[in-house]
Amino acid sequence: MFPAGGVARPVALPDVPADDSARIPLAIGELARVLGGGIVPGGGVLISGDPGIGKSTLLIQMAAAVADGGHKVLYVSGEESAHQIKRRAERLGIVAPNLHLLADVNLNNIVTQIESLNPGLIIVDSIQAVYLESKESSAGSVTQVRECASLLLRLAKSQNIPLFLVGHVTKEGTIAGPRVLEHMVDTVLYLEGDRFHSYRLLRSVKNRFGSTNEVGVFEMSAQGMVEVLNPSEAFLAERLPNASGSAIAVPMEGTRPLLVEVQALASTTSFAQPRRTANGIDFNRLLLITAVLSKRAGLRLSDQDVFVNVIGGMKISEPASDLAIAAAITSSVRNKPVAADLVLIGEVGLSGELRSVSQLARRLSEAQKLGFKRAVVPRSARRGLGDSTPDALELLPVRSLTQALEAALIN
Repeated sequence: MFPAGGVARPVALPDVPADDSARIPLAIGELARVLGGGIVPGGGVLISGDPGIGKSTLLIQMAAAVADGGHKVLYVSGEESAHQIKRRAERLGIVAPNLHLLADVNLNNIVTQIESLNPGLIIVDSIQAVYLESKESSAGSVTQVRECASLLLRLAKSQNIPLFLVGHVTKEGTIAGPRVLEHMVDTVLYLEGDRFHSYRLLRSVKNRFGSTNEVGVFEMSAQGMVEVLNPSEAFLAERLPNASGSAIAVPMEGTRPLLVEVQALASTTSFAQPRRTANGIDFNRLLLITAVLSKRAGLRLSDQDVFVNVIGGMKISEPASDLAIAAAITSSVRNKPVAADLVLIGEVGLSGELRSVSQLARRLSEAQKLGFKRAVVPRSARRGLGDSTPDALELLPVRSLTQALEAALIN
């Protein structure tokens, strides 16, 4: 099955031949961005996500794109029949003669078909569905998942064929099966998003052939997974200007700045203990920000239920969004809107100070492109910008959270 290998010997670093195998180009730019520029021959990629999030849809579109480029593609499905995949392809308008479907869960037969077809790309959906007859355990068990993945990866690397594996997730959101599965592959991707929203984020948490800082943005539609070329504009499309409890944050997703709307609602509680609800931000971060607002900004929240939501099903985690969250909460409590042409960037410290954030120039440039006129930024970060400040954007450098709120809220 595999070529016989000799005894491995050490090789001096200058004598190691360079890897001249070109990546397989992808017409899906957002996916190519996350993968590092294309598909690496012989690379193993594990893609995971919640059920129904769009993993199979994205992979069948990728398979069609590679097949249209002249490569044979083998799509192995252990959970759907070939007729079901055919109907999905018809809905997506896919007609790819080089795309071959195999509905089977017996790994020995799958390997036989791979060797017979000699494809340029292999997709297995999913790794928990296939099994080896030589193992007594059932499909999806730790032993089966580990051995099946190991065999497929050895085959893919020995024949220089890229391999994509779909992995199920547990209730906690981690990949089901042995943790070693993530260490065996070269790249691990997560497809994230709220099933009740149309936007999906494809993140890389491991990539031996590229950066793990990139993120791809898609929209689930009747035409499948459609690339969102300007995510910031899409996330702000339905924003209601001059409404209290709304502020614009500029988080970084990898090397890409995104403008997202953060909404907050504060209402008088009917319980002895006020509630704090976070959707799209870390709950502990919300507790920290509300504590700083109470202690340093004099905002009375002890009798207020506070709800914070990031629009579009987005999840933001970096501290640079602290100021926007604080402004949205304060805006709702005081019933004063944040200026519609203003973005807020900064990390809030426990003393109520504003701390600088990374890549401020790129965030400001993105805000200017979307038509914003002013930006509240930490005073300490203003010195590091130099001449890179966008000309059409007025900066409002402040030192403390109190000063930032005074500059942001309309009186």
